Amino acid sequence: MNATLHTVRREAFLDVAQRLIQAKGYEEMSIQDVLDDLEASRGAFYHYFDSKQALLEAVIERFADTALAGLAPVLADPNLPALRKLERVFAGIARFKAERKELVLAIIQVWSSDSNAIVREKLRRITVTRMVPLLAAVVRQGVDERAFTAISPDETATVLVALMQGFQELATDYFLARQAGTMTFEEVQRSLATFTMAFERILGAPKGSLEPMDEATLRFWFG
Repeated sequence: MNATLHTVRREAFLDVAQRLIQAKGYEEMSIQDVLDDLEASRGAFYHYFDSKQALLEAVIERFADTALAGLAPVLADPNLPALRKLERVFAGIARFKAERKELVLAIIQVWSSDSNAIVREKLRRITVTRMVPLLAAVVRQGVDERAFTAISPDETATVLVALMQGFQELATDYFLARQAGTMTFEEVQRSLATFTMAFERILGAPKGSLEPMDEATLRFWFG
């Protein structure tokens, strides 16, 4: 029961922090804001988190965990070909972010600050740790189906995750550039096409066989 209560209380801190980050931004949010909302003591806060930065890390980590949990049925579907699984993974992540656009935009602001470089690096490592095994299983399936010619599923998955992270960083820059009017939608399309070709070559998949993001989603973020 104590473990359950601990989890419930910790989740309450994360719920409030997420709402405040969306409403006023991480930099403007204070620990006192969180405490006031929950009518909690500073001691209670430090029972779960050792700093404001640790609270931010926990919010983003929960965001990532929730996204991955939503992909579990797709990844576990024995009747879905590997190529389609990859597409649905990409589409699922994009849809998840679109449904939580306010939080994603708040995270983008955090990511753009040099003062949060440590948080970025920690979350990058967490992403690698969690995504590589999932994608390795899909790559292994694709090799068995003879849809991919990749030699080592584990190493291939590691490269794919690095490529995904690289595109994610660029996507943040592209979003800001589109907001500022310094980049065209066609330029974003070309960049995505280049990354898609890289994915296909790393997997050893036929050219044009993979569509990681449909145009509607692309326009939602960059249109």
